[in-house]
Amino acid sequence: MSLYERLAALPVRVEGYELSDQDRAYGSFTRPATYVRLQGDGAEGIGEDVVYTDLDHIAHRDAGPVHDLTGAGSLGELCDLIGELDLFPGAAPEYEASRHYRRWAYESAGLDLALQQAGIPLHVAVGRDPKPLRFVCSTRLSSFDSDDPSTTGPISKRLAKYPGLRFKLDPENDWTAELIAEIGELAGVDVLDLKGLYRGTPVDVETDPELYRAVAEAFPDAYLEDPDLDDSTRDVLEPHRERITWDANLHSLADVRKHAIRAINSKPSRFGSLAELCSVYEHCEREGIAIYGGGQGEVGVGRGQIQYLASLFHPDTPNDVAPSGYNDPAVPDGLATSPIDPAPSPTGFRWGE
Repeated sequence: MSLYERLAALPVRVEGYELSDQDRAYGSFTRPATYVRLQGDGAEGIGEDVVYTDLDHIAHRDAGPVHDLTGAGSLGELCDLIGELDLFPGAAPEYEASRHYRRWAYESAGLDLALQQAGIPLHVAVGRDPKPLRFVCSTRLSSFDSDDPSTTGPISKRLAKYPGLRFKLDPENDWTAELIAEIGELAGVDVLDLKGLYRGTPVDVETDPELYRAVAEAFPDAYLEDPDLDDSTRDVLEPHRERITWDANLHSLADVRKHAIRAINSKPSRFGSLAELCSVYEHCEREGIAIYGGGQGEVGVGRGQIQYLASLFHPDTPNDVAPSGYNDPAVPDGLATSPIDPAPSPTGFRWGE
């Protein structure tokens, strides 16, 4: 029996659902988020919608629970039903990938509800023990709020409170040789997100073969995520090909088969469906492809859920699933440090509750 078949067979009863605002402010930036709360038989399953566009969240909440999810008798039937729905009924989302993100919110809520109703936690359902979870902190060295150049300030501020912290960093076009050297002396860097596949977003980076060369050579053990491979960069990165990983272009098992080399960044919400995510886990395990987890700025239950999955399927890799407090410019005290001890809830698809 496949991983998905084990989960799909879980009985589930949905009587209704609600949507709730979970927007969270980080300094001057607010991350919009919405909880999908499925209810049935006195239990509640929660998933987190990580769509990035404020108006898409507002339209979702304003529309309310417009879908009839009551007909499914198993989790597999519920996931099939969700997959047939238009979860943006009023207007198409600003970004097509948002359809995957919202589908994951509903299907993860369904998984949580099915497990709550069965009275078991996820790791029992899949027959795996959660392991201590290694994570890295993902941060930019510049601010969206100013034109000030990149500095090591965001790294130093976090290391002052959490000296063992390791990082996933986004190289930007203003990174100088001096800054790169300073980073190398200051911090352990496990992933460099080159943002080469983004166009028309706030995180776009202009493709620069010399930047690629500089960071690849300065951090010889770091994964090189999402490069823009064109005539100017392909030869530069060829000596480092085994370290190239992908994220933004992975939405299905077919995408993983097409692009994966030695490792991938797996964001559950990018795949959208539970069936697709499970097939990716099984394929990568079978083919010896390493997985490190990634997040989408989850603010609550969604962050715990991706930590739970990482602890079950890839606990020892540089998972970009740090507790959300690390995203706060204030860097609060008392955050969990890596590795995180397993913290599954007694029932459901919950972590740290």
